[in-house]
Amino acid sequence: MKKNLKNKTLRTLDALTHQGLIKENDLPQLEKVVETFSLAITPTMQALINKNNPHDPLAKQFIPDVRELTHTAEELSDPIGDDVHQKVKGIIHRYPDRCLFLPVSVCPIYCRFCFRREKIGGVDGALSPQELDVAFEYIESHSEIWEVIITGGDPFILKPKSLQKIIDRLNQITHIAVIRIHTRVPVVDPLRINLDMIHALRSEKAVYVLLHANHVQEFTAEAIHACAQLINAGIPMLGHTTLLKGVNDSVEVLTELMRFLVKNRIKPYYLHHADLAKGTKHFRTTLAESQALMKQLRGRLSGLCQPTLILDIPGGYGKVPVGHQYVHWDGDQYKIEDYQGEFHTYLC
Repeated sequence: MKKNLKNKTLRTLDALTHQGLIKENDLPQLEKVVETFSLAITPTMQALINKNNPHDPLAKQFIPDVRELTHTAEELSDPIGDDVHQKVKGIIHRYPDRCLFLPVSVCPIYCRFCFRREKIGGVDGALSPQELDVAFEYIESHSEIWEVIITGGDPFILKPKSLQKIIDRLNQITHIAVIRIHTRVPVVDPLRINLDMIHALRSEKAVYVLLHANHVQEFTAEAIHACAQLINAGIPMLGHTTLLKGVNDSVEVLTELMRFLVKNRIKPYYLHHADLAKGTKHFRTTLAESQALMKQLRGRLSGLCQPTLILDIPGGYGKVPVGHQYVHWDGDQYKIEDYQGEFHTYLC
């Protein structure tokens, strides 16, 4: 007899087995996977996973896979160099005018490709009051910081009052102009976006919410409503997407997703070339494949729907745009490639 797990986040392999999301004969290997990488699947995403489709894009993102045990030589525990740039606990200061602020290290759901997958979901959960004070003191003492990016973990897993305290404290720092929040919650756990959460985001500063979404199938009616609540409250939303082999690495899937985002007033921002996180080779496209997809998008989609293809250089050297190159120098003059692949001379 199956356990009644309806409306509960699945956090164990036993729960996934009872729901028919994994097979019992895969348990020994998968136990090794979840010993290292956290597991949680929200009720919203559970309801959307097609158990009868071996290529389901949501199952691939959230259900543990034995291929996560395969680690290649180029893969890193800290693929984007967070540790290199951590100044105090909860603060990563990589670029001069902005810093990451990680007040919480847990998420409502764990993506199998996450570049912080060995660090999130730990027992610490959130920064202590003392650790928060040290983080705020760092931001206050660095007047070059113009923008604070609240990430984690997922900031929207915090209680609204806790998030409001963070926003209020940042409001007191005069050199901060922009507060950016990175989240998956409006899609994977949309009921968390309620009036209390909207109220918590009220700020004297500009507040932006960046939604991580990888496939149009992630959007339920509740998710669309959650995003609309944020936008109707005057909070601009941008979308960032990770390019994942077997999930969204086709021009058709990306076209549908980018148009869907724009139709719902969410501006596509970044398309991330997948990071060199351990056990994620099966998710990674080659850089050439990523560039080819961006070239196809440029030729068929409105400028509003165009994300920037971004590579986070391993080792902590920062993000750079790596889209298709349309400008070519032949030694005497420039040749400019149009969206159809034809070349034209440009003299300046």
